[in-house]
Amino acid sequence: MSDDLTRAVPTPIDVLLVEDDPGDVLMTREAFEDNKVANNLHVVSDGAKALEFLRREGDYADAPTPDLILLDLNLPRKDGREVLSEIKNDPALRTIPVVVLTTSEAQEDVVRSYSLHANAYVTKPVDFERFIAVVRQIDDFFVSVVKLPRH
Repeated sequence: MSDDLTRAVPTPIDVLLVEDDPGDVLMTREAFEDNKVANNLHVVSDGAKALEFLRREGDYADAPTPDLILLDLNLPRKDGREVLSEIKNDPALRTIPVVVLTTSEAQEDVVRSYSLHANAYVTKPVDFERFIAVVRQIDDFFVSVVKLPRH
């Protein structure tokens, strides 16, 4: 019986959102806050900061290792494709699931992201309600359905 109760209430996870658009950050925060599990959302606004966070460098010395990364492709300082490549080529980071969450619908971006070992590729809807729904589905899937490696 206690096993059923343990499974019924998912454990909150740490999510790193790598996003430079303040509007998309706000909508993602709202989707997480309105969802039933209070996950810890950490946000960085460029690719270089993402890698500093993941490697616990500089201001991010005390950062947790995220259980999930939501990664935009078009980022300042270091492109999301470069970030994805560095994550998946780093033995200490490669097991963290990365969901590419971007406005790009270009087939070449989809193919390249998967060839760099993205775990999923999701195109951001432009409509507010659809965007919220998509982020909630990602959150629900990775919290309630998928078994994540613990770091």
